Amino acid sequence: MVKTVKVKTNNWFGDNYMALDFPETWDVRLKLMPGHDMTPLTDNEIRAALRNPIGSKPLAEVAEGKKTATIVFSDLTRGDLPSTVVPFIIEELHRGGIKDEDITFIAGIGAHAPMTRWDWAKKLGEEIVSEYYIFNHNVYDHFVDMGTTSRGTPVEINKEFATADVKIGIGGIIVHSFAGFGGGGKGVFPGVASLKSIEANHRMVAEERPKGRCGYGVMANNVVRFDMEEAARLAGLDFKVDMVYNVDKLPLGVFAGDLVEEHRAGVEFAKKVYTTVPERGMDVVVANSYPGEAGKAGWAPRASLEEGGDVVIIHNYIQGSINHYVYGQFGRAHGGHLRRFPRRAPRSPFPKAKRVIYLNKWHSKRDMNPAATYVKTWAEVLEILKQDQGEHAKVAVYPYCAIQMPPFPPGY
Repeated sequence: MVKTVKVKTNNWFGDNYMALDFPETWDVRLKLMPGHDMTPLTDNEIRAALRNPIGSKPLAEVAEGKKTATIVFSDLTRGDLPSTVVPFIIEELHRGGIKDEDITFIAGIGAHAPMTRWDWAKKLGEEIVSEYYIFNHNVYDHFVDMGTTSRGTPVEINKEFATADVKIGIGGIIVHSFAGFGGGGKGVFPGVASLKSIEANHRMVAEERPKGRCGYGVMANNVVRFDMEEAARLAGLDFKVDMVYNVDKLPLGVFAGDLVEEHRAGVEFAKKVYTTVPERGMDVVVANSYPGEAGKAGWAPRASLEEGGDVVIIHNYIQGSINHYVYGQFGRAHGGHLRRFPRRAPRSPFPKAKRVIYLNKWHSKRDMNPAATYVKTWAEVLEILKQDQGEHAKVAVYPYCAIQMPPFPPGY
């Protein structure tokens, strides 16, 4: 029985803990993932992963005889921390003969908003930002045509990346809404692809999801992911590094090498680390979206909530929702080309819930669903829950729901 639970919030902008207090008479269950107390990798273990890659020559050998290298990394919408592996990647490039002045970093933002220098430093560390060239990917311009995938997707790739002698990607492996899992070739495609290319790939989602050929956690026959991987190969991705990380963003596993082989090994490890068997029949489900987006916390309420219960989504994130040029909204009645606007009558994101409460002290009008309740403090949440639940309630708390995930059937 737990009466006070601490959860981490303010992703990238404080990363501090907040206390969630509950009435003494409530049955509160803290749902931790299996890897919650695993020890992060040491420097030597990270170095060993790069020198003993999966399905590829070691990075130092890949770099031999080459002059330039470009490294793609993810933005703040992703919880991986590239600064934990970048020094060892650079070390290997040096061993292969590539000099510092010939190493460039690109923020693989895909169709997201550009990063700031401050954002780069959060991901890469101050020393890297000070000593190396770093650029944002431009989704609208400066591409090289690398061909077309077998599914007809044009592969237009960032020119800086496409013209480098050695092309490297860094990412993280957590479950994804339609690519199955993040990481692998996805860091390059859509990470450094044109808007035309991204839209062509993402249009497949609406067609393939009803057939079970893409989706949350789907890997066995995910044609959208296969298209991304084929595109990443056409783009010339030489070496991919993916991390499975903990709530502190520190790597529990590093998988490096071929963009498909390392990724599949990483996915299997991620399942062991992140899979959390959900509680059932809960009166209240509290899902903390740290360290990621609010949408990544939705699986837990759907799995755990009793009909007529209350859902609490904690999303204290100062930057707000993702700016997405494909799926984003840029006016009350218009947005990206694949934007789906809600119906006139707002629907609850959790139909079984009596009430959905979003806790975010920085929420904005644009992101608010009229079918939900928005508050800025835990005290406000607790007052509402007490009114709804009375003296007794069964509560499940998922403390880092954005990286936790439900069990998937074998072969999924």
